[in-house]
Amino acid sequence: MKITQYLKAGYPALYITTLEPQRAMDTIRPDGWTICAWDCLRGIRDAHSAQVIEDIKDPLGALQWLGTKTETLLFVTNFHHFMGSVEILQAIQNNIPLWKATGSCLALVGPPMNLPPEVATYFTLIDFHLPGRSALFRIQQELAQSVGVDPCNESVDAALGLTEFEAETAFAFSLVAEKRFCPEIITQQKRQMIKRTGLMEFWPPVPVESVGGLDQLKTYIHNRKKAFDPDNTELPNPKAILLVGIPGTGKSLSCKAAASILNWPLIRLDISALKGSLVGESERRIRQATATIDAFGKAVVWLDEIEKAFAGIKSSGHTDGGALSGMFGHFLTWMQETTSPVLVMATANNISELPPEFMRAGRFDAMFFVDLPSLAERREITAIMNQRYKSEIPEDYGERLSGWTGAEIEQLAKDSLFDGLATAFANIVPLSKTMKEDITRLQDWAAARARKANTQDETTTPKPIRRIHDHVTPEQN
Repeated sequence: MKITQYLKAGYPALYITTLEPQRAMDTIRPDGWTICAWDCLRGIRDAHSAQVIEDIKDPLGALQWLGTKTETLLFVTNFHHFMGSVEILQAIQNNIPLWKATGSCLALVGPPMNLPPEVATYFTLIDFHLPGRSALFRIQQELAQSVGVDPCNESVDAALGLTEFEAETAFAFSLVAEKRFCPEIITQQKRQMIKRTGLMEFWPPVPVESVGGLDQLKTYIHNRKKAFDPDNTELPNPKAILLVGIPGTGKSLSCKAAASILNWPLIRLDISALKGSLVGESERRIRQATATIDAFGKAVVWLDEIEKAFAGIKSSGHTDGGALSGMFGHFLTWMQETTSPVLVMATANNISELPPEFMRAGRFDAMFFVDLPSLAERREITAIMNQRYKSEIPEDYGERLSGWTGAEIEQLAKDSLFDGLATAFANIVPLSKTMKEDITRLQDWAAARARKANTQDETTTPKPIRRIHDHVTPEQN
């Protein structure tokens, strides 16, 4: 931590963002400063011995008390609840010059929030990081010794992103449930992180066998799985894949299958749901979401129909005060700069609606075009649907389904159970007919701009035929 450097430089106000205020106060021990802590129940006390120094429970009194001290660091917890008071804001403004002159510092310790603009400029934000692997391993070792079991490195890795309290309770729960440290149980407990935010949701991965075709996309993900091995020190981690294509061709299903290939949880991030009505709320939510994903680690992050989520980005400055533009900028930066083992899988139906910044080189490791299924894929999809719904679509029906999407073949399988195959086939009009011009335009765009995700039909090159020219000119006679 750079706390000592900030204090030596005369910074009068710090905001230490953390969900572990007590661990932060126990850890931060700058040399040469008197370190105290305040809360509204215990007053002012020594930060490390907890001995009460002054029975001042009023927040305004705590600020005034700090103004009488020199070279004193005062941690205050839950102080953001008092920031709505004009007296508190005025007291901070009045005391900033005094604290700076005397070498004292007010340190807010708490969760991330938007500080009131009247005092926000005085505070320097410092992120207090979650416990690392060594700290989590020490917690596990203590628990292991108490019950006589061996530590488990995999479960320590699974606990990365948890607070000390969360990690300790997850380890303890695993011991109670399995009599050992079980990575799967730790991960289950870890999912509470995502649920508590209310910003994202877990979706169950689907077996890769349930996705018909798209062999080139599957191969791409399989080949890059080794980049996420703990022992890998050379291969770069892929960060993001964009799937562009026709609706109903399996883009979303492929995202779910990617989580199955990597054996990672699948987190669905709905950008539109993060938009808030209050000033700064949208930006705060997207930052909270990406910070939670970083802490969670080892997850496939699925963004469906991303062109709709960022629709209106060009007019954001006039329509929403730049909120959407701010969300977009943060997300792009996070997607490119994050070092967490996360794979972003984004889908789009209409590529023309995506902002050009989203498409520039380096944003995505690969962009795949998911086309209408080939004959081999239609046969594979038909077999999957017959097994899933107990329908009886003949294998040779694949030739009649030319131009049909996977979703339309699935609907055919379901409808055939009620109406019969012939009637069901006659009643479904595929998108390739109703949106022929749009699909052709998208196929032409992708021909030279995206990789092909689909399994190609086997083609045989006809042998050249020797021809005898029966027309002979007089000169050749």
